[in-house]
Amino acid sequence: DLNECGLKPRPCKHRCMNTYGSYKCYCLNGYMLMPDGTCSNALSCLMANCQYGCDVLKGEVRCRCPSPGLQLGPDGRTCVDIDECATGRVLCPRFRHCVNTFGSYICRCHKGFDLMYIGGKYQCHDIDECFLGHHQCGSFSHCYNTPGSYKCKCKEGYRDNGTNCILIPIVTIEPPGLYHI
Repeated sequence: DLNECGLKPRPCKHRCMNTYGSYKCYCLNGYMLMPDGTCSNALSCLMANCQYGCDVLKGEVRCRCPSPGLQLGPDGRTCVDIDECATGRVLCPRFRHCVNTFGSYICRCHKGFDLMYIGGKYQCHDIDECFLGHHQCGSFSHCYNTPGSYKCKCKEGYRDNGTNCILIPIVTIEPPGLYHI
């Protein structure tokens, strides 16, 4: 995410809030955000004491929030975050999960996946822990990559004792009745 608020020249006259993939402008108390993005003195907004500025519609002052991921709090002046992930309205692409941010959300890759630019778009791609050597398989086992993780399987002649692969002891049993002299 590029922080547009840090660019020169600044995209907003008074205050800027970075959002994922964009930004929102808002004005200091006593000013009103105009359609062209500038801030205009508004005595009525000063009296409303809004956190992020206000709109005056038909003579009525209404505090506003700079992002659709925020809503006016119970006091009608401050903005509170909406947890888009908890509402269930957010559908993230395959191998991603929703993470709430202030005023928005992001879809982050599941554990075991990395964000990569493949086929002209960003996708979460499985990390091959076996190929990279990022696994805990012992020297007597083989590593097999699985989506988002890996599995260890004991080599032939070895078995798992719960934590490690150990050699299977070879036991020979002589048939009864045969004696060596």
